[in-house]
Amino acid sequence: LGLGTWQNGGEQCTETVRTALETGYRHVDTAQAYDNEAAVGEGIRQADVDREEVFLTTKLWRSNLRADDVRTSVRESLDRLGVDHVDLLLIHWPHPRVPVEETLAAMTDLRDAGLVEHLGVSNFTREQLREAVAVSDAPVVADQVLYHPYKDQSDLREFCVENDVAMTAYSPLARGAVLDDGVLADIGECHGKSAPQVALRWLVQQDGVVAIPKASSADHLADNRAVFDF
Repeated sequence: LGLGTWQNGGEQCTETVRTALETGYRHVDTAQAYDNEAAVGEGIRQADVDREEVFLTTKLWRSNLRADDVRTSVRESLDRLGVDHVDLLLIHWPHPRVPVEETLAAMTDLRDAGLVEHLGVSNFTREQLREAVAVSDAPVVADQVLYHPYKDQSDLREFCVENDVAMTAYSPLARGAVLDDGVLADIGECHGKSAPQVALRWLVQQDGVVAIPKASSADHLADNRAVFDF
């Protein structure tokens, strides 16, 4: 279970990241397009947690998928984040006019240079992921996609399991829709849990699935983590 930071910026983002890390989170997800990499990096610095314990993900925006732009923009991301490497670099969205092989080759160069630990993609369909896995010289370790109780991703998840690719679920609470779900609430009542906690548990107990719910308050951060005891 990680922390999503989309639509969280400035001092609030910094405080959220710091609080999350100090309450047990270790995976933080950001992106060039979120315009909050500097705030995320500041939160990591302020937290009483060693950088080596934090799994930090960022993503290449669609305008930065050409080889030279990959190399330049990732160094700019590292500067904004204030780190010497990211643990996972994703292609944020596939681009119809930029070959995925070109982008992944440049990402692999950054991996070889020690600026990136792992490579992955985001919002790739099963067939797009299949192509990425086939053309990449380095392992493609994750596909971050929209996944929640109302979004069927079974075909993609099957491919991920077969090819040792993690599926990272963003918007795992369906942008708040699960809060009013009677079925999830009934299930939660049996376990002393809320509907959102049931939705998160349903995701993280699946083989190879990671969830990155967004939260800002300390209470919500704690609630989202309290899903491993039922």
